[in-house]
Formats: sequence, C-alpha cells, structure tokens
Amino acid sequence: MTINSARPAEPAPLTVFYDGACPLCRREIAFYQRLDRAQRLVWRDVAKTVECPDGYCQADLLARFHVRTAEGRMESGARAFAALWMALPAPWPWFGRIAQWPGIGWLLERAYRLFLPLRPLFRRWA
Repeated sequence: MTINSARPAEPAPLTVFYDGACPLCRREIAFYQRLDRAQRLVWRDVAKTVECPDGYCQADLLARFHVRTAEGRMESGARAFAALWMALPAPWPWFGRIAQWPGIGWLLERAYRLFLPLRPLFRRWA
C-alpha cells in the first residue's frame, strides 16, 4: 500500500492584474512585489497578456485595478487594494482592515474614481 503524501498545490491567495504599460502602475506593483518576499501572490501584467478571467476582457482589466481571490472572486478598485493589502505581510493587513471599515471603503473608492481620469497624465509624467 502506497500513501501519497503529496498535497495538492494550494491556490495563490491572490492574483493581481495590473497595467504593466503604465510607469506609475509598474512602480507601485514593484513596491508590492518586494513586500511579497514569500512569493505567494500571482502577478499578471495585463498589458502583455490577453489571458483574462471569465467575464473580463483586457480593456476591463486595464481600466481599473483588479485582483482575484483564492475563492475566485474578482474585486476591483479600492476593494482590490484592500484585498491586496490583506495578503501582504505585516503591517499591511491593518491597512486592508481599515479599508473595510464602514465609510472608509466608500471614501477610498471615491478617491480612486477621481484618480482614474487623471492616470493618463501621471503616465506621461512618470
């Protein structure tokens, strides 16, 4: 009798979809990647690949920041940032928890929506 001790690979806690063609986005993602020392997260440069999760196209993923949780749930905008922060080592999960407080998430999402139309200007400056 043979016992298979190999465990199935656990899904990544988070898959991060980012715009690698955006210099500002690349800098921010590089910062987060350095924090992910255990390399537990999956990083997908959407500008280079068209492999998109079900129900999303490349344009959707380039328009806003997105993550996919281990359970397969897609989050975008401020909720995506909160999920990313929760997946990073300390002290970042605290920021993720604060972002989920009533009113704070709403405020962060509004700030993110105000930033989105300005992102092309930041791309040129970066």
